[in-house]
Amino acid sequence: MSRVSSLRYALVFTAGADTEDGTRDEDVVVVERTTATGPGGHPVYTDPTGIIRAEISARDEVRVLASGGHQEPPRGVVARRLPS
Repeated sequence: MSRVSSLRYALVFTAGADTEDGTRDEDVVVVERTTATGPGGHPVYTDPTGIIRAEISARDEVRVLASGGHQEPPRGVVARRLPS
């Protein structure tokens, strides 16, 4: 059975190095579904600025998409479903 994609996600970007207290810095960006589909055929989500664009599968797998030149996609981004 396939799962329907959420309309909103929180993308969690985790920094590579631990902080002084042993935790990792996290940046959270809320993205909403657009009408576009990504290269994998899954919905594309974007933040209000359009800078963060990500393709998210029905299994919550994330592929961050470049929104401009000279960008290197981050690794280890986690998608958390948000209520619509």
